[in-house]
Amino acid sequence: MASSSSGIVAGLTAGALAVVGFLAYQASASAPSSAVAASSSASPSATGPTEKARKPSPLALPANSGSGTRVVYSLAGKRIWLVDSEAKAGTKPRTFPVAPSAVNPTPDTYRVLTRSLKITGSDGKPVEHVVRFANVDGTTIGFSAAVDGTMPKPGATPQEGTGAVRLSRADGTAVWEFATVAVKVVVVP
Repeated sequence: MASSSSGIVAGLTAGALAVVGFLAYQASASAPSSAVAASSSASPSATGPTEKARKPSPLALPANSGSGTRVVYSLAGKRIWLVDSEAKAGTKPRTFPVAPSAVNPTPDTYRVLTRSLKITGSDGKPVEHVVRFANVDGTTIGFSAAVDGTMPKPGATPQEGTGAVRLSRADGTAVWEFATVAVKVVVVP
């Protein structure tokens, strides 16, 4: 009887070890890759593709977008950020979407050249809070808001030959208050 009971104990022990091993595998498979990599003795290349596949948030300030107080305009992101170098540490810059113009400036650092409270835009619409910062082949590029509050439909083709980067009225007011003459405007791809 002793040999059969030791066989049962050995079988139960092996079964328990198998269950514990399976549960450990499940836990490591569902753990964040940073926790697995920190506790693993595997080579650095074994951390998997998830580390490389993470993309920055579209709301995150683009890398290499300059320093100091500035407006950052992402052409591909169709978004601007108001970066205040005097803001308290940890404060995120205000950001909002824009409707791009038909004529785009090249990625570079510009300065606010002129401003107009209310004018008729190059597309014939009454606009307000116009902040101009670049000139491309005779077309003035600037941020503005339509007085009637309308925005181009997402994906709409901007009117040819215009340099109006359109914002909502509230966002246009924020840019107007922030981007005074000589403030930097950093355009990124």
